[in-house]
Order: sequence, then C-alpha cells, then structure tokens
Amino acid sequence: MNICFLTAVEIARRIRSRQLSCEEVMRAHLAQIDRVNPKVNAIVTYHPEQALAEAQAADAALQRGDAVGALHGLPVAHKDLVDTAGVRTTYGSPIYADHVPRQDALIVERLKRAGAISVGKTNTPEFGAGSQTFNEVFGATLNPYDLSKTCGGSSGGAAVALACGMLPIADGSDLGGSLRNPANFCNIVGFRTALGRIPVWPSPMHWSLLSVQGPMARTVEDTALMLSAIAGPDPRSPIAITEAGETFNPLTHSLERAFDGARIAWSADMGGLPVDPRIVSVIEAQRGAFEALGCRVDDACPDFSDANEVFMTMRAASMAATRAELLETHRDRLKDTVIWNIEEGLRLSAADVGNAEVKRAALYDRIRIFMQTYEFMVFPVSQHPPFDVSQPYLTEVNGVQMETYIDWMRSCYYVTATGHPSISVPCGFTDEGLPVGVQIVGRHQSEFGVLQLAYAFQQATGFWKQRPSVAA
Repeated sequence: MNICFLTAVEIARRIRSRQLSCEEVMRAHLAQIDRVNPKVNAIVTYHPEQALAEAQAADAALQRGDAVGALHGLPVAHKDLVDTAGVRTTYGSPIYADHVPRQDALIVERLKRAGAISVGKTNTPEFGAGSQTFNEVFGATLNPYDLSKTCGGSSGGAAVALACGMLPIADGSDLGGSLRNPANFCNIVGFRTALGRIPVWPSPMHWSLLSVQGPMARTVEDTALMLSAIAGPDPRSPIAITEAGETFNPLTHSLERAFDGARIAWSADMGGLPVDPRIVSVIEAQRGAFEALGCRVDDACPDFSDANEVFMTMRAASMAATRAELLETHRDRLKDTVIWNIEEGLRLSAADVGNAEVKRAALYDRIRIFMQTYEFMVFPVSQHPPFDVSQPYLTEVNGVQMETYIDWMRSCYYVTATGHPSISVPCGFTDEGLPVGVQIVGRHQSEFGVLQLAYAFQQATGFWKQRPSVAA
C-alpha cells in the first residue's frame, strides 16, 4: 500500500477507523517530499519536525476520544500567497523574502480547525501574477510529467505537490485561472467556486469580485471534502455566502447523480479563441464520455463579448489599488509583467472602470439567460499544452500572437468575468504525454452540480489514476 497515493477521503476513513495513524500518514508524505521535491521544487518552505509533532498530537486526540474535523490528520501545504502565522510567507517576491506574518489567513484557520496539518508552503509566481510558476526567491517549479515544461500557475507548487503524492489536498487561489490552469497542466483537480463561497480574509479589497481561494486535490471527491471544510459564512467577508460548507461533504452528501437529459453547451474554442490542435483533439475525444452519461451535448457557446475588456480592466485596477505603492518604493525589485500591469491600472480613468462594471453586468445577464437552457458549459481549460519552463509566458497560440502576458489564458479568465463556478478535471494526454484538463462550468452558485458532473466524468474516464514517473 502506497499511502501517498490513497485518496484524501480514504486516508481520512482509515485514520478514523485506526487502520492508519496520523503519524504513519505524515511520515509517508514527508518521505515522499524529501525524495521527490528536490526534482520539482513544489514545496518551498518546509517544517517537517513541526508537522510530525502535530501528527502525533492528532493521534493523541483520537486516543482520548476527542471530536475531530473532516480533515483530521491529513497533510496540507499552503500557497505562498496565503498568510501563515509564524511561517515565512514571501508572496513570491524578493521584497518579502523574509516576511513572517503574525496571523493565519481565514482559509488556513479553517483547514487547521478541520484537522489538516501543514507541512509548509507551495511555490507561486510573484504576487500570483501569470500562469507560470517561477520567482526570484525560490526559482521555478517543474511539471512532473516533463521536467522541461511549466506546471502552470499561479497555484503551481500546489498542483505539482499533489500530482507527486507529496500531499493529498492543497489550497490555491484563482483570479484568471490560477486554480484551473495548474490543475490542467498536472492532471489533478482545481475548483474555482462562486465569489463568496470561500470567504477571503485578510484582504485589502473585501468587496473584490475577481479573485477566489479554493481547493485542489487528485480527485473530485477529495476536492469536495476539502471544500466542505473551507466554505461557509464569516463576518470578516462582506460577500460571504451563508450556506454551510458541510453541504459539500461527499461522506454525507453523495456526488452520485443521473444525468439523463442534462444539457451541456460544448465549445472547444469558446466562440473563436485560438486553441492548439493538441488540446482540441484531446477534449473532443471525450465528448462521447459526457454523452454516455446521458447528457445532451450541443455545439453551443454564449456571447463572451466584452469579457476580455471586463477582465483586463478590473484586473489592472486591482493591481494598481494593491501594488502601486510597491511600484514607487521597490520598482527595481518587481518583475516586468507586474510593473506593466500596475501601470496599466494607473492609466485607467474612473469611466474606464465604471464601463467595465456595466459591461460585466451585461455579460452576466447573457450567461444567465443562456444557462436557462444549458445546465453546464464545457470548454478547454488552457488554450495550449504545458510549454518550456524557461519561457515566462506564451507569445503565440496556434499562429495567433498574444498581446500581453496573460492573453493565452482567456479560456479561463472569460469564465472568471462571469463569476460562475468552474472546475478543471483530468481529460487525457497529448501524444507527448502532457496532461490536458477539461473545464466544466455550472450555473451561478451551483457548485454541487459542477462537482457531480465532474465526479461522473472522472469515474467514467479514470485519467486521474495516471501518475508522473518522477513520483513513482
């Protein structure tokens, strides 16, 4: 039995039934980290002694008969954008290379309360900017399916740690695709939930309507289990959804569902985006899997007009609001794409931002009306397979030049602009053996339905079971 590749749900069951101790689980994962992490650079701040001591304390709690949380004894690591009390948090920036927060972020609080035990932090690009995980503090994280390729980003370290069996669950965040893209590049699951489903705190912009935090795992049910621990209301977030997280727990709420007659809008290019033929080939090969589930799959795509302007304007405005001071004080220590994005934000007028908000409202209404007919939309996650890790970002996709460092992620950030829940699930591999994910989008705040369809597809295809050779 390889503990490191058991599902999180199975590990949790075995811990509760005393078939496995928390210490055994932790020792197995620490050994895997020690063996594999030097090859891929996924976990960048690491505290094994602390993790082992907490695992032993978790066993003692079980021996006493204490009430324990859903994630009791499960190893986890936190994205290096997330504050962790007493543990270095760099945000991927040399400006914060020695920064140690005094408090935990809310998502960290909730994972601890549910019994998960932190082993450290996972790598991310500088301030999470760009879907390629590298920075001047820790270097690049490598794709475990091909060490010459990128793992995506910005939750790249988390995705690689999961793919390699170093963790059963990990947290991430997603503004323009940062949960979905690395999941897609690493053959795991990443779930961007509705705004407010997982409250974010601390945050300089409590009313921010682009970025979310969320769960990552190797399977859909593990993702749902983690979501059950981190979702739910909190007064520190004014946009928090009031529904309790427990409603997502796959141990108490089955993900099984019949999909006879469920309607899916299917588009391999989202209405005209450039998409690499290798991506199209892999995704189209699985259309029949959805049809075999009973779904009615139609070639259809909503009108994403203005989605690019909406996202790029709101992203730039956010960058200016949160990073302009750093541009003044530490310009020489910021990467060029971050500088560009901050300056784009500073060039915006109030009318520019206001117009983006108005166009976003119209976009939401178009998608809402479209999804009165279709319960789900299925798209590619990324427009291109994993590329050379030495390349900061893609400048061309299928013969079309990309104007900015994030243009190649429109297939993700168009969905971000709508606010709808979206999950990346393993969908297959290119001829070169590179992972490809499929993006399932649900109706507004309908995360459980998205999880159900993702679970059904996962069970029908089984791509998640393929592991990278570097982790064997």
